[in-house]
Amino acid sequence: MGMPMVFVDLETTGSNGVVDRITEIGIVEVNEDGEARQWSSLINPQTPIPSFIQGLTGITDEMVAQAPAFELVAEEVLLRLHGRLFVAHNARFDYGFLKNEFKRLGLDFKASVLCTVKLSRRLFPQHSKHNLDALVARHGLSTPARHRALADADVLWQFWQVLKRELPEAELSQAVGELTGHSSWPAHLDATLLDDLPERHGVYTFHGEGQLPLYIGKANNLRQRVMSHFSADHRLAKEMSLSQQVRRIEWVEAPGEMGALLLEAQLIKHHQPIHNRRLRRSGDLCTWRLVPTQRGDETGVKPELAWARDLDWGHQDAVYGLFSSQRDAVKTLREIAEGAQLCLATLGLDKLPAGRPCFGHQLGQCSGVCVGQETLTAHSQRLQTVLADWQVQVWPYGGPVKVAEGKAWHVLDAWCYLGTASTPEAIEALLLTGKPAFDKDTYKILVSRLPSMQVERLPRPQRQAV
Repeated sequence: MGMPMVFVDLETTGSNGVVDRITEIGIVEVNEDGEARQWSSLINPQTPIPSFIQGLTGITDEMVAQAPAFELVAEEVLLRLHGRLFVAHNARFDYGFLKNEFKRLGLDFKASVLCTVKLSRRLFPQHSKHNLDALVARHGLSTPARHRALADADVLWQFWQVLKRELPEAELSQAVGELTGHSSWPAHLDATLLDDLPERHGVYTFHGEGQLPLYIGKANNLRQRVMSHFSADHRLAKEMSLSQQVRRIEWVEAPGEMGALLLEAQLIKHHQPIHNRRLRRSGDLCTWRLVPTQRGDETGVKPELAWARDLDWGHQDAVYGLFSSQRDAVKTLREIAEGAQLCLATLGLDKLPAGRPCFGHQLGQCSGVCVGQETLTAHSQRLQTVLADWQVQVWPYGGPVKVAEGKAWHVLDAWCYLGTASTPEAIEALLLTGKPAFDKDTYKILVSRLPSMQVERLPRPQRQAV
């Protein structure tokens, strides 16, 4: 894998790349032929080093007093990093510090980044720990001066050499490509997007030449998920098509996984992207409800198709199943009935000639309600039993609620997602917008997740009279 690389480690005054400063830089440069050279420098942070940081690194205020400020070594550092794969442990930390230092000088530093924490997790998933000390112990690496920049950068170079010796080149190359996002990154997409994509929950949108989106997706890690589309584009036809068509990527961060799922379902229904067939809106959403029926002196129930648009969802009577079309509803009910030896004719799914048993009874697939061998009441009870697992739940909270996730609240009512807000005023505004149309994907998300979350009831807002 003859790529020019730099293995980088920094020591700093703290963990915040915006306010804290660098105290030492260590760089191991590796050329295409594998030749390595080392460079390091103490840096005067122009601010006191906290005592616990001095104890951890051994770098004191006295040691950096005569060292150059970052601006004096910035040009040399930039030359050493330019055009090389930037490799670091917890790379976003080191990369972020350097970006901020260069930014203070009016310089825009960008590089392809490989994190050795993620690389270790990717290649050795059987191990639980992937910090630098764990790598040293696991791979027998040499650490003459732990927590000094050049020594730690050299440990990463040693780790890389171990990987090259012990792993097939194709496996290592694929892992690096997936983690850096450059294995198949489309040439027509701005590569600087990789620096801006956050490693947070959210929803991303792929746009083509026009304004309408091609694809909308949910991610627990936006950066990683977006990159995965392109690292897989040589294996999957769908990913290949997206890679060729996408011209612009947008994203919205979410406070957590449930927020990302709800927002994804909402945006897909609204925009109807051509590559989101599974979650696209269906105007024919329907369900089965049981209505009374009678045969002679016997009473029972039979299924009747009900359309979602005609029901008060969340407060509806017992209904069973959510189907995208009448065809799906009939097909599913027929499969359930055949499995339970229910009479398709009695259920209204097949026609029954007068005075004759149904076709299923002739095949031994009906218990005989059509010929009096089972009562209508017993048949109806069995129908209700087998449909119980398909019953659509009634909204258990009576009215609107809010559910905390991260630093925001999701506002919900009758299995509908009204939106996400971070202030009481924003919650009030969402309640005033009214309840959107019922959506089966939102329903499934909420049914599975609300029982494990803290739900707080909300009063219905009072609309001002005009």
